[in-house]
Amino acid sequence: MIRMENHFGLIEVSQEYFNEIIGDAVSGCFGVAGMGVGTARQTFPLPFRKKKQTMGQAVRVFKEDKGIMVDLHVIVTSGLNISAIVRSIVNRVSYTVEGATGLPVKKVNVFVDGMLR
Repeated sequence: MIRMENHFGLIEVSQEYFNEIIGDAVSGCFGVAGMGVGTARQTFPLPFRKKKQTMGQAVRVFKEDKGIMVDLHVIVTSGLNISAIVRSIVNRVSYTVEGATGLPVKKVNVFVDGMLR
């Protein structure tokens, strides 16, 4: 649960809500094959695993000074420009989260856990 206070009052946003909106934003990015789980021995993309179980491992949201920070793990499609995919993810996640919650996104860290052909 992320709690922040602004001029409107106290804002509380659950981790499950962040998982849902960030998962939807990332899945719409070109070159993303799935969400990773953040460990080397479990780099199967989420579409092949139970989404609810592992989405909490793929997306982490932290409260930072006057905003939030997002860590997410992805699996990308091989043969594509990884830096372009990551830039797209960062922009889309920032835009989506700020639009949905009104909370400023200070940083998005994208960890590429693997590649699929």
